[in-house]
Amino acid sequence: MGVIEDEIPATPPVPGMQVDVISDKRAARREKARLFIKSPSALIGLGIILFWFVCAVLGAHITPHDPFATDGLSHDPPFTNGYYFGTDQLGRDVLARIMVGARDVLIAAPLAAIIGVASGSMLGLLMGYYRGILDDVLGRLIEAFLVLPLTLVGLLALSAAPADWSIIPGIESSTQTVILVVGLLFTPIVARTVRAAVLAERENDYVQAAKLRGENGLYIMTREILPNVMSPIVVEFTVRIGYAIFAIATLSFLGVGIQEPTPDWGLMIAQEYRLVIGGYWWVTVFPAMAIASLVIAVNLVADRLQEVMEL
Repeated sequence: MGVIEDEIPATPPVPGMQVDVISDKRAARREKARLFIKSPSALIGLGIILFWFVCAVLGAHITPHDPFATDGLSHDPPFTNGYYFGTDQLGRDVLARIMVGARDVLIAAPLAAIIGVASGSMLGLLMGYYRGILDDVLGRLIEAFLVLPLTLVGLLALSAAPADWSIIPGIESSTQTVILVVGLLFTPIVARTVRAAVLAERENDYVQAAKLRGENGLYIMTREILPNVMSPIVVEFTVRIGYAIFAIATLSFLGVGIQEPTPDWGLMIAQEYRLVIGGYWWVTVFPAMAIASLVIAVNLVADRLQEVMEL
């Protein structure tokens, strides 16, 4: 005698199963956090970032001299007259200006990375989930954009941007322009990375089950796929911060980035690098070392984070 399939009682959910799954996920996250913190390279990177963060927050309150005070008759080398990093051609303390200059860098770089990752992730989700003509059109536009030198595109965008607009209170308009431009420059790169991750997820069973339940595309992308592609997005965010620091410094060096009176590191190098030939090396070398230290620190953290996320 056969058994009618509809009469077979459904297997009741095992009590506590959902709690166990959540507990396992939390345990996995704690283990990854433990592995990340135990890494010497990650600790070194975090220590350097923390140092520059303190400089950015406290600013002129902890500098040995006023970063804006000038003395046209003073051009002291390092460790003379109380100036540990010497003074620039206007007699301003180089160390104080580097410490205060960390503020705009640590504001601009993460905000630019947030803009680039947020907009790039949105495009990547749309392209990877819907595919078809949307993916083809956006994909061709992204490929055409990536062919262009990013520095050239940034120069053109910053040259055409209005000089007196402002959205974020307390931040110079030139800094806000740089944040927006650098963030938009990162968008197609992030979109391509997220698209690849979404393509690997869109055919999985949980996505098909959501479609069978009648869920719309927005729900599936944001509630089903997005949590499962967060690892590459988080890694991409940390990597983009490092690239943003270097990009902002480059644009400032070229004269279209952060402007005076802000003591930006790239702007400091642009104003003083010609003096290296005359023996005034410290005005250029120390800001360059500050940029290098922060970029290396972010990359140390990003590399270790990527290794942990892939476990």
